[in-house]
Amino acid sequence: MSQPRQFKNLVDLCSKSCERYGGNPLFGTRRSDGSWDYISYAQFGALVDEARGGFRSLGLGDGEVVAVISNNRVEWAVGAYATYGCGGMYVPMYEKQNLADWEYIIGDSGAKLLLVANPDIAARAMPLLDRFERLEKIICLSGEAEGCIPWDQVMAMGRDNPAEPAQPEPSALAGLIYTSGTTGNPKGVQLSHGNITSNVNAVQSLFPMEQQDRSLSFLPWAHSFGQTCELHSGISFGISMAICDDVTRLIEYLPDVQPTLLFSVPRIFNRIYDGLNKKMADAPAARRGLFEAAMRTARRRRELTARGESSTWLNVKHALFDRLVFSKVRDRLGGRLRCAFSGGAAISREVAEFIDDIGVLVYEGYGLSETSPIATMNYPGNKKIGTVGRPIPEVDIIIDTDAVGGAMGQEGEILIKGPNVMQGYHNLPEQTADVLRDDGAFRSGDLGWLGEDGFLRITGRIKEQYKLENGKYVVPSPLEEQLKLSGFINQVMVFGDNKLHNVAIVVPDVDALQHWAKGQGVSGDLDSLLAQPAVKKLYEGELERYSSEVFKGFEKVRDFRFVSEEFSTDNDMLTPTLKLKRRNVIKAYQSLLDEMYEG
Repeated sequence: MSQPRQFKNLVDLCSKSCERYGGNPLFGTRRSDGSWDYISYAQFGALVDEARGGFRSLGLGDGEVVAVISNNRVEWAVGAYATYGCGGMYVPMYEKQNLADWEYIIGDSGAKLLLVANPDIAARAMPLLDRFERLEKIICLSGEAEGCIPWDQVMAMGRDNPAEPAQPEPSALAGLIYTSGTTGNPKGVQLSHGNITSNVNAVQSLFPMEQQDRSLSFLPWAHSFGQTCELHSGISFGISMAICDDVTRLIEYLPDVQPTLLFSVPRIFNRIYDGLNKKMADAPAARRGLFEAAMRTARRRRELTARGESSTWLNVKHALFDRLVFSKVRDRLGGRLRCAFSGGAAISREVAEFIDDIGVLVYEGYGLSETSPIATMNYPGNKKIGTVGRPIPEVDIIIDTDAVGGAMGQEGEILIKGPNVMQGYHNLPEQTADVLRDDGAFRSGDLGWLGEDGFLRITGRIKEQYKLENGKYVVPSPLEEQLKLSGFINQVMVFGDNKLHNVAIVVPDVDALQHWAKGQGVSGDLDSLLAQPAVKKLYEGELERYSSEVFKGFEKVRDFRFVSEEFSTDNDMLTPTLKLKRRNVIKAYQSLLDEMYEG
């Protein structure tokens, strides 16, 4: 691993990396013919210089705001680093957010310039020019839209009017990340250059990235995980990033891009786990037997390693199975994938062990937008599956058991203290005071506990936990992750707030269900299948199977209802980072929930 580097601000990070890795590829964009076209670090640096000059020509000054409505693209990153170089703040939004969110964020942040991805978004955003006095210009990143400045024109202005980059102090704000709350308006998390670079500097000292590495970038840079962990940290190491233009085609793109790194959320790992298990279930007996033997060997080898032991014979067997079995699996993931970084939510232990066993090391971490985001992480030499790792350098983790009345033993609210903790919520002093203690520690709202080994375990969200009528507390998210290990369950929401027992809303895996139905001689469209008693019995068995050894008795799901529509960002039941918007799901299916308790 190369010598760790430290950066004082994001301008410093960009300029040093573009100089150090000038000829190396940086961003890859997929072309219409299916090929991938990469620009170099030097080319990217030149684009940032031009955009900075263009923004300065449009009057952007220190502390002023550039907002952007766009998915990941080269121009998104150019706009970010150009804004930092003007001493400004970058405020990202999602293309799939609604107009009310855009309007609130642009007004709350006081944006001066607005970058939009295309003419369609420009047309929707155009009325905001008249609504907000501070908003002066809308810039269209691709195509032309009436009333907007084309991106090419901004770049031409910058070539004609170059501007030296500012060097912001670590305390200067780099941007606002607006959290996607389930109720009320989003809160603008104020992150300074020092907040973000403290995370990057920690990654530099702990993570195994090299300039030869490549990621397939699909996590939104509008979220702190994708932005800090992949974009900023990746550039600091000199890696290349292929920009995924369609997350539904992620698995399809892997063989073309051949990434060595994958920054992901548990849902993607669940998809890999589920897809491979389904493939093996349909494989010939001999092939399935070979795969199962390979998995047993990998599992045994992992168990020995965890105890600090090894077996020469087991290592020989594993090397053979790796060549015969696991290398073929990794080929489906591009053939070069060696590390996967998981965040955003806790990954199932079973899935994490499975990914590890096929030869892709999973490093799980923990944090929030308010902590830039990394607070803890697993890393080489300090890795324990089932945990989210140890605190990163200069960060302290405090477990406040009083926050839950001391009723949960060593579990309590996770508090985070360090240079990564936000400056506060923008224009929200009372909400800031609620989560930042006088000593600077941030109240995460997450439940967890620290082991004697220093590794942090997450057990759920305080706001998600509810109490059954018998007084028992339930934290639903880990239960849901366990149930989703069933190949027949695509998504699930567990509910039981102030009720006698838990029930669930289940989104079936359509392909798995139809394949099963064909084998059982059951026919019909999805709705008719879901009405079949045999299908209900199948799912009753799946819920029991995946909860029997893990759930406590009072946590068991006693009834469920099917829904055919997936939880998604389009129907506002998932956040842009694919977390469940629990209150929205409850509201949408309240009648089904009520029905289960009336029976």
